[in-house]
Amino acid sequence: MFRPCIDIHNGKVKQIVGGTLNDSGDGLVENYVSEKEPAYYANLFKKDNLKGGHVIMLGEGNKDAAVNALSAYPNGLQIGGGINSNNAMFYLDNGASHVIVTSYVFQDGKINFDNLKKLVHTVKKDNLVLDLSCRIRDGKYYVVTDRWQKFTDFYLNKENISMLSEFCDEFLIHAVDVEGKKQGFDVNLVHNLLEWSDISFTYAGGIKSYDDINLLNNIGNKNLHYTIGSSLDIFGGELSYNEVVKLQNKYKKV
Repeated sequence: MFRPCIDIHNGKVKQIVGGTLNDSGDGLVENYVSEKEPAYYANLFKKDNLKGGHVIMLGEGNKDAAVNALSAYPNGLQIGGGINSNNAMFYLDNGASHVIVTSYVFQDGKINFDNLKKLVHTVKKDNLVLDLSCRIRDGKYYVVTDRWQKFTDFYLNKENISMLSEFCDEFLIHAVDVEGKKQGFDVNLVHNLLEWSDISFTYAGGIKSYDDINLLNNIGNKNLHYTIGSSLDIFGGELSYNEVVKLQNKYKKV
């Protein structure tokens, strides 16, 4: 099912080509910069009863903008970006349904199980989403961290995903190599995830057409959710947000 997103960079809602995001800001490609505050989008998603979308803080200085969205749609949105065991409860207390975590768990290229267990103890498994956003290297999908620039030694397969599913409620998985390019989604990755994951996951990256949406709904199961960013007209793209919502409601009834 369709889940919306709100990406926040320097306090503004934006759509960015994922692989161009880095600490220096050099080479950053912005598909869209909104003049509307995050709460505008949160209220839109609330009106259309779209739950489980995510707010992602891309870098520092985005806390106030994120809370602006969360407070507009309490328990309707997940939050990610710089989340750790010290600040996770702040976002849950301010309206997030789940916290999304990558770099706090994947450190120095490896899984830090101490941090993972600390998070589970702090927020409970049912409120935790692990971000397994990945890039292809040597034919495998490796989890990447630090704004998707650093490869870890952890790659996606059934065994690894099954192991991590014991610690979290869901996964969020951006196909970083196609993220923001509006050139189609990674069909191979989606098929693999459907085979590998026994818990819900949200796929993000490259969805560009209604055909893509229909295909995702037809090949998916109850565990598969998907998000669309740059391709939506509310973020400067060509796909009608209202039509996507209509498709969502159509498949809900099937």
